[in-house]
Amino acid sequence: MPYIFLALAIMGEVVATTSLKASEGFTRIGPSIVVVLGYALSFYLLSICLRYFPVGTVYAIWAGSGVVLVALAGWWLFGQKIDLWGMIGMGLIIAGVVILNLVSKTSVH
Repeated sequence: MPYIFLALAIMGEVVATTSLKASEGFTRIGPSIVVVLGYALSFYLLSICLRYFPVGTVYAIWAGSGVVLVALAGWWLFGQKIDLWGMIGMGLIIAGVVILNLVSKTSVH
C-alpha cells in the first residue's frame, strides 16, 4: 500500500507541475487551483509514505520520477523538445530510481 501512495504522490506532483505551466503565472484560475490541490495532495501522500520508508528514498523516487514524467508531459502537451542528452539524462535518472529500489539497502523493502 505505501507504494500506491507514492505512485499517487508522484502523479499529483506531475499534474500540479504541468498545470503550473498552464496557469501562465497564476493568471488562469482553473490551472492555478489544480496546482495548489495537486501539490497539497502530493505532499500529504508523501507524508504517509514517510511512515514506511526513509525520507531520502522517498524523495529520490518522487523527485526523480517527477522530473522524467514532467519532461515527457512537456513534450507531449506543450511540444517541448527533448534532445539526445535529455533522453540520456532521463535514462540515468530512471536507472538511479531502479537501483535505489532493487539493489540498494538504503530502501526498506
